[in-house]
Amino acid sequence: MKLENYEEFPTKLPIIKEENIIYPFMIIPVFLELDEDIKSIEDALTQHSLIMITSDDNINGIGTIGSIIRKVKLPDNRVKILFQGISKGIILSEIKENQALVDIFKEEPFNKKNTSALIDSVKDNATKLSTLLPTFPKDILQVIDDNNDPSRTVDLIASSLKLNNKTAYELYIQKNIEEKIISLIAILNEETEKAKLKNELTKKAQKEINNANREYFLKQQLYMIKEELGENKDDNSEEIEEYYKKLENLKLKMPKEAYKEIKKQIDRLSKIHPESGDASIIQNYLDWSLEIPFGKESTKNLSLENLKKSLDNDHYSLKKPKERILEYFAVKELTQLRGKDFNGAIICFVGAPGVGKTSLANSIAKSLKRELVRIALGGIEDVSELRGHRRTYIGAMPGRIIQGLISAKTINPVIILDEIDKIARHRGDPTSVLLEILDPEQNSHFRDLYLNFEMDLSKALFIATANDISQVPAPLRDRLELIFVDSYTPQEKFEIAKKYLIPQEMKKHSLKHSEISISDGAIKELIDKYTREAGVRNLRKQIAKIMRKATMAILQGDKKLSISVKNIKQYLDKGLMGIDSVPKENRIGVVNGLAWTAVGGDVLTIETIKFKGKGGIALTGKLGDVMKESAKIALSVVKGLIDKKVLNTPQIDDKEIYDAYSIHLHVPEGATPKDGPSAGITMATAIASIFTDKKVRSNVAMTGELTLSGDVLPIGGLKEKLIAAHKAKIKKALIPYKNERDLEDIPDEVKEAMEIIPVKKIEEVLKHSFVK
Repeated sequence: MKLENYEEFPTKLPIIKEENIIYPFMIIPVFLELDEDIKSIEDALTQHSLIMITSDDNINGIGTIGSIIRKVKLPDNRVKILFQGISKGIILSEIKENQALVDIFKEEPFNKKNTSALIDSVKDNATKLSTLLPTFPKDILQVIDDNNDPSRTVDLIASSLKLNNKTAYELYIQKNIEEKIISLIAILNEETEKAKLKNELTKKAQKEINNANREYFLKQQLYMIKEELGENKDDNSEEIEEYYKKLENLKLKMPKEAYKEIKKQIDRLSKIHPESGDASIIQNYLDWSLEIPFGKESTKNLSLENLKKSLDNDHYSLKKPKERILEYFAVKELTQLRGKDFNGAIICFVGAPGVGKTSLANSIAKSLKRELVRIALGGIEDVSELRGHRRTYIGAMPGRIIQGLISAKTINPVIILDEIDKIARHRGDPTSVLLEILDPEQNSHFRDLYLNFEMDLSKALFIATANDISQVPAPLRDRLELIFVDSYTPQEKFEIAKKYLIPQEMKKHSLKHSEISISDGAIKELIDKYTREAGVRNLRKQIAKIMRKATMAILQGDKKLSISVKNIKQYLDKGLMGIDSVPKENRIGVVNGLAWTAVGGDVLTIETIKFKGKGGIALTGKLGDVMKESAKIALSVVKGLIDKKVLNTPQIDDKEIYDAYSIHLHVPEGATPKDGPSAGITMATAIASIFTDKKVRSNVAMTGELTLSGDVLPIGGLKEKLIAAHKAKIKKALIPYKNERDLEDIPDEVKEAMEIIPVKKIEEVLKHSFVK
């Protein structure tokens, strides 16, 4: 495609700055980060127009005009476009709002006879370079032969050479074709000389490597001869003596098996040549094993009072988790005071991201005055990552547990096993190693494959964290003491932000209270409109964003900043799509359900419609098998209620309505996977509404599993679900009767804001849901 005949030029085009030269014949991906560049691309696509990419965005800067073949948004907020170059262009005006007046770049007329002779010289030089330089593409020589455009030939060869940006640009913008070809010939001659020199140096280096190998074998033979004559004295004798000295200093602190294995390896090292491959492997082993802190441990006694103080100072709310932690350590302390071994299960904090699981472990370590080691288990798929690699493998090293002890420099640190529910299974089963590590009856004899001796891990305090405990295998769950850290209510988030997050972020950003203030209304706006989470991690990020902008403002001369509801938008990006308030309109076939997700509770709107058919049901919304079965059960229950005349429906030609119509049930946010039985009563209510033409109250939400008999069975995650209902301003929540006992865990502000009704049968659900 060419643009020379386009009547529009000169014309205004979006200008994109790119460091490297892009030639008109190229189809190449370009990655964009700047908001103005991304907006320019979107405008160009909307208007079906061209863009210009240049490395020089000044007036008379030259670049490439082309079109966008494809645009893809990347997860890191960048945008990737596939750009097809069409013609060279020149900028005629200053760039304003990423646009400038652009014209076709026209080269000077040339003498075909002269340029033909020069192109032949270019071909000869390019052929010579291709024999010396493996990276030079040989198929380009054929393209040159088939091409009659000398300027394009120069650009093709220039694009194949690794020229610096300045040289490439100077060649790219030359208007005189003959001078352009002569410049390229000079570059090719220079590259040819460089390639010759590089090849000579490579041959010389190879020769030196061969000589070094020959020298190594001769030294090895000499070493063996000296050893036979009894005259051998190692060059690394001082290093070996140092290893022996370290070992003797640790002898009384380490297990006999460890002493025996390490001494055996030092003895081996003393008998082999210091430049052999085995010597390097043994030295690495000794360096690791002699760094293990045998016998070094924190002697601070546990104080329940200090632990309680530390937990209260660092965390707002979380009453039950704190009580459970104190009970756990009270049992541990009493057991040890009476001279018995404590073999209690390992603590595992379970909850959504950002609710404070790792932070609770930090507080425990701080109160015990122990070192903290965090081992991220997310994505670990190889058993060797935990148990260590056998020394026969290249790059072998101890497992992460032993490395954690070495980094802590004590044998009894607090070790956080983070995201225990996200371990993958590829090479073996890493969870089987965790069974041994976390079992008090086994971890005193833990054997790391790299060390090849047993280590006592019983003195370390292991604390695990997980988002979804159902993903942890049952045998491993049995060894864990589960402490659930629930979602925060909006009021709890408000207190956390005011008492903890804002002061902490002010300190991090070196701000004073006299320089910035955030109103209570602004904090609530931040929680309601700018974060959607069970915890407070994103809330902290948003506060940090405000602090960064405040820091900039103060450095520019502002003395006092007051953040309020009116001006908070100036400091933050657009608000997130959080849990919206439910619509006020009562509708037929639309019901609010309550769901549990890995990031807290949510309100799901289940929708149904009916249409003439044969009584079938269509399900959409990326539903799992259990949820699909719940929908079928709900339909059968509603049919039963219609047959029993519990539900009044219009007759259709002496047929029941469910035989005359099919229904379609959809759960919005169709790309999000959903599963579980707790939407049973919600689906049944939606189906009953569509068959009876009765409206469902918009301010009612529900959760509960449904049986074929119409019974409502209990569900999990009630606290998260009711908190989500509270955020959505639900006035009435229907829950299974057997979940009534869980209401004591529900925050008072949630219970006071809505009516919570326990139900046993589907008839009760329909009674409370339908508009009379």
